[in-house]
Amino acid sequence: MRAFALLLQVAVAGMLVVAAGQATAAPVAGGSHVQLPFWPSPEPDGVQAPEAELADGNTGAPRWSRQADTPAPIGSITKVMTALVVINAGDLDRAVTVPPGIIDYNSRYGASTAGLVPGEVLTARQLLYAMMLPSGCDAAYTLAEAYGPGQAGFIAAMNDTAHQLGLAGTHFTDPSGLPNPTDYSTYSTPADLVTLGLRAMSLPVFRDIVRSQTYHLPAGPAHREHVWQTTNLLLHDYPGTAGIKTGSTDAAGTCLLFEAIRAGQPLIGVVLHSSPDDDAAAANDAVRLLNWGYGPILSALPIG
Repeated sequence: MRAFALLLQVAVAGMLVVAAGQATAAPVAGGSHVQLPFWPSPEPDGVQAPEAELADGNTGAPRWSRQADTPAPIGSITKVMTALVVINAGDLDRAVTVPPGIIDYNSRYGASTAGLVPGEVLTARQLLYAMMLPSGCDAAYTLAEAYGPGQAGFIAAMNDTAHQLGLAGTHFTDPSGLPNPTDYSTYSTPADLVTLGLRAMSLPVFRDIVRSQTYHLPAGPAHREHVWQTTNLLLHDYPGTAGIKTGSTDAAGTCLLFEAIRAGQPLIGVVLHSSPDDDAAAANDAVRLLNWGYGPILSALPIG
């Protein structure tokens, strides 16, 4: 499929060249000539993020980057690592009780939540949806308590996993990416985040979660009804989007780690601090990168 995508771009580009030659030979009224779009510029235009990268989704080879090795706060993109640690540990159908500690944790940081209530019992798999779709910091805290065991043990596992993946510019101090203890104590680089994203997206259970726009959990004997919706605007607005995670804190601004697939060709990328507080700015940066990466042909095709 990837070879087909490349052949399609080459074939259509050839047709554009022929059409451009014909248009040049036939000026329109007033002496102007038809101008047709050709291949993209050497780099994407209009990307606001000061740190960013776009890479091949199969090999991880960078297509374009800006400050790729510069550490920066990443907000809730941290939850990709939290999910990876939990999935690697296994037993996703185990019952997990939501601890009382989520109340203070949420209120201390004004954290985004999945609306969990202490004492509810959910499976770890359900908590992954609660963490990844609405960016529930209460779910991240709950998973860390259960799988650490405890916050310190879980954060150590996050950093151990980062070391195993070769993420030299990455460090975690909180399972949600909240400013705990400081705004800059959890950080990563665009290059590291692409590597992390590739690893997480290689896991079918993770892919199933982050490509979901909505998850409905009916009320059960030990938990309330919940409906969780994704914070990833690309899943609504950019055909072919496969995931993966938004992030935002005062220091991180709005961030997005993303992947899309068109004509069998995956691209993965990340933008950090696209705006102080506008989620749409991060999504727009991602769209600019994807459209540039796919070129004028595949970027116009609404295919996944």
